[in-house]
Amino acid sequence: MFDIQKETLEWGGRTLTIETGKVARQADGSVMVTYGETTVLATVVSEKEPKPGFDFFPLTVNYQEKAFAAGKIPGGFFKREGRPSELEVLTSRLIDRPIRPLFAEGYKNDTQVIITTLAHDLETQPDIVAMIGASAALTLSGVPFMGPIGGARVGYIDGEYVLNPTLDQMEDTALDLVVAGTGDAVLMVESEAKELSEEVMLGAVMFGHKGFQPVIDAIIRLAEKAAKEPRPHTVPDTAELYGKVKDIVAADLKAAYAIPAKAERRAAIDAVKAKVVEALVTTDGEAGPTKQDIGGLFKKAEADIVRNQILDDKTRIDGRDLVTVRPIEAEVGILPRAHGSALFTRGETQALVVATLGTGDDEQFVDLLEGTIKQQFMLHYNFPPYSVGETGRMGSPGRREIGHGKLAWRAVHPMMPAHHDFPYTVRVVSEITESNGSSSMATVCGSSLALMDAGVPLSAPVAGIAMGLIKEGDRFAVLSDILGDEDHLGDMDFKVAGSANGVTSLQMDIKIDGITEEIMQVALGQAKDGRMHILGEMAKALTSARAELGEYAPRIEVINIPVDKIRDVIGSGGKVIREIVEKTGAKIDIQDDGTVKVASADGKAIKAALNWIKGITAEPEVGEIYEGTVVKVVDFGAFVNFFGPKDGLVHISQMTQGRPEKSSDVVKEGQKVWVKLMGFDERGKVRLSMKVVNQDTGEELKPENAA
Repeated sequence: MFDIQKETLEWGGRTLTIETGKVARQADGSVMVTYGETTVLATVVSEKEPKPGFDFFPLTVNYQEKAFAAGKIPGGFFKREGRPSELEVLTSRLIDRPIRPLFAEGYKNDTQVIITTLAHDLETQPDIVAMIGASAALTLSGVPFMGPIGGARVGYIDGEYVLNPTLDQMEDTALDLVVAGTGDAVLMVESEAKELSEEVMLGAVMFGHKGFQPVIDAIIRLAEKAAKEPRPHTVPDTAELYGKVKDIVAADLKAAYAIPAKAERRAAIDAVKAKVVEALVTTDGEAGPTKQDIGGLFKKAEADIVRNQILDDKTRIDGRDLVTVRPIEAEVGILPRAHGSALFTRGETQALVVATLGTGDDEQFVDLLEGTIKQQFMLHYNFPPYSVGETGRMGSPGRREIGHGKLAWRAVHPMMPAHHDFPYTVRVVSEITESNGSSSMATVCGSSLALMDAGVPLSAPVAGIAMGLIKEGDRFAVLSDILGDEDHLGDMDFKVAGSANGVTSLQMDIKIDGITEEIMQVALGQAKDGRMHILGEMAKALTSARAELGEYAPRIEVINIPVDKIRDVIGSGGKVIREIVEKTGAKIDIQDDGTVKVASADGKAIKAALNWIKGITAEPEVGEIYEGTVVKVVDFGAFVNFFGPKDGLVHISQMTQGRPEKSSDVVKEGQKVWVKLMGFDERGKVRLSMKVVNQDTGEELKPENAA
């Protein structure tokens, strides 16, 4: 019944198996990939005919995790998986980015890649397994995919690179880098690092590229046994029509791309496009080129003119040379009641970034296959349509917003203080108010400034820069701080973020069939120079975290109480802690290890809550003097509440010098008195004395004075 084919190899200390022919046989391509004991199913389906009216390749990648993969039942009311989580969206993007450039030119058939995690061993991260599965399924499917690709994760532990570190090893690594590519070149990099040098980062990329070559070889061996016949795909000969288009638009496009301002330049380009459409698209029903045909060739003409101008003249669209960064303006504290705020403007790209400090109540719970974790640092990126002068849909964040926000998060996260040193939950929101190239890197710069403005003690300020590439044959040019058009018409989007000490994040996407180590080396060196320049411009606004938190930010004080006292502070059904919160107005968070965080914007509220908690948990010391309140008067003395909820007896003989006839002659209920803790009787009852303490001052009387 089944024609099962498989390839097995030892890779990175675990067994990798790629199998096809048993599951999902009606898909164009399907594989089961198992690495360690983590298993994914990857499938590919591509329509037989192109989608009409599309001038782009309609590829969709969907990565999904099933709770049963880790032996769990989903939370919530419906008890089933819902909309994609942030991790699933990010993994979908991670797989999409290296495979998209490898489809044949002109292929417009609707294509869907679905990868499902079926088993998770809580040791091997599924994203690399999913990427390998997608590559293998595409290679077997017969669609015009110029793969296969491989992928790997690289760690950096004790000065050594580690291929595909386990989840336990990831706790000790200074680097989390994912790299993907073909046998010859690198196509995609995504990483977070702890201020590593450019040389270490480049070494990690090349280590990963070399490390996944055995996987590519295994996919090729499997394809030789099980791949479907390649689909026929021909690219129409448009050379003659392209010549007509270029003759019409060349001079006008050169003039349009000489306009520095984005809005004016786009208006001029649109006018040129309308001119060529009017000249070449027939409207009388006769056969001829369509608007979509002309649109595709017009983009090709744009790319040809801009790219050759950069390679020949070393001059860019806005007149800059290859390494100059656009003018930068950085401001902080621009929103009066925000805990921290910054406005970062670089050319026609602008980010309004706001940092908000919260308490333990504001932590984000993230449900992963490995378990639920708490997130104390969040960074959210928003890209409203007005930022590019357009109208558009407003709603929940899309894949782009989630991806750009995570990139900025990775850049800033290594610089955040440890939670035990700065016990706040921190949320940063970046609103892109203008966009013309690398709004994610503007978010990195603005986030660093907003956090420092809020008083968050970053290890060092962080800046980011986006690099571009124009490559024709052996000629290439690396561009610093790319514009939107340069990103659109270029071959690479290479983003580098970090401090003055090293790189904290690196992201690379290649639109051609890969780049070489030489090009990456040039890009990293050029990016370092640009990053140092940007950090210098940011320093004009703020160089380090403010010494004090903002006026409206909460203050948090942390104390530790004995674990056996937690129940006393919480009280039956939470009665005690609710009373403390209601009476003082402070927020209180008690952890299982006895750590207590008390938060409020009012210092008096924090002090009152801390004193209350200390009164409940602390133990009175023999020989100490306390101020108390008489709660009950009896014939043989008075009971005094002197230490939190603790009461003690002042015997009638310990009230004054000489024995009074009645206790009520000396004290009354509700009266404030000073008492000294004399000790405990044989039954553990508290013994107090008033007569050895000056009732006016609370000072202990010397023996001769007491007599």
